[in-house]
This record gives sequence, C-alpha cells and structure tokens, in this order.
Amino acid sequence: MRTSSTLYLFIALLAMPATATAGDESLKQQFEKVAAAYADSFNKQNGAGIAALYAPGGMVVNATGSHTDVAQTYEGIFKAGFNHNEITVDEALPLGADTAIATGEYHITGKNQNGEPLDVVGRWTGAYVNQGGNWKIRMVSAFPKAPPAK
Repeated sequence: MRTSSTLYLFIALLAMPATATAGDESLKQQFEKVAAAYADSFNKQNGAGIAALYAPGGMVVNATGSHTDVAQTYEGIFKAGFNHNEITVDEALPLGADTAIATGEYHITGKNQNGEPLDVVGRWTGAYVNQGGNWKIRMVSAFPKAPPAK
C-alpha cells in the first residue's frame, strides 16, 4: 500500500512541470501580444497608447525612479529622441488566478537632438493583473544591461 501511494505521488510530481509549462507557455504568448502592442505604440510615439496597456495606478520604474504618469514618461523618452522599440518576452509565470509576472529584453533606438545615434539594450520585469479577461500592466521595471566585464 505504501509503495503504491509513493508511486502515485511520484507520478503526480512528474506530471506537474509539464502542466505548468503548458500553462506558462500560453501565458507567455498572451504577454507577447501585450509586448507587441507596447512596441507598436512606442514605434508610433504614442504615449497614450502605451498608458492604455496599464492598469489604473500602474507604474514604470526605471533609472530615474517610479513614474505613475505613464504617458508623460514616454513622451519624455520620445522627446529625448528614442523612436523604435523591440521587445522580447523570455518568461511568464502565474502568481495567482489574476496575477502574473514576466521578464524579457528591450532594445530602444533613435537619434538625439544632435543626430547622434541612441541605442540601449536592457532587461525588463513586469507585474500583470487580469481585468475583465485582459492582461494589464501593473508595473514595469526597465534597466539597461550592464556593460560586459573587462
């Protein structure tokens, strides 16, 4: 009896990662759609479009601090000369029925006021909430990658 119980537990534990991976992959695909909409709005220099992807009270955290006025934050980024963004989603993990986190990379480019190229590659982490069947961003932290060690 004890051996069969142990066997069932072992089989159940083996099955869990496969189930979690399948669910996480679906979640990752949903966040890839959010990232694509984010990049599309960024590339159109549409701060309001980016802000619409956020939940009420959502925030951006970057090297300059926490910002709850998402549209205004991105207008400043566009004014600095950034006009193109490519985003990848590396991981997506559920935290509960209506919350999840994701991580990935971004690559923003443009030209500054003097016409010199701007090029930043970084990492981001996002916290998401599901509101009415739509995933909304609650918080994104984004920071440039550290330079390679010498």
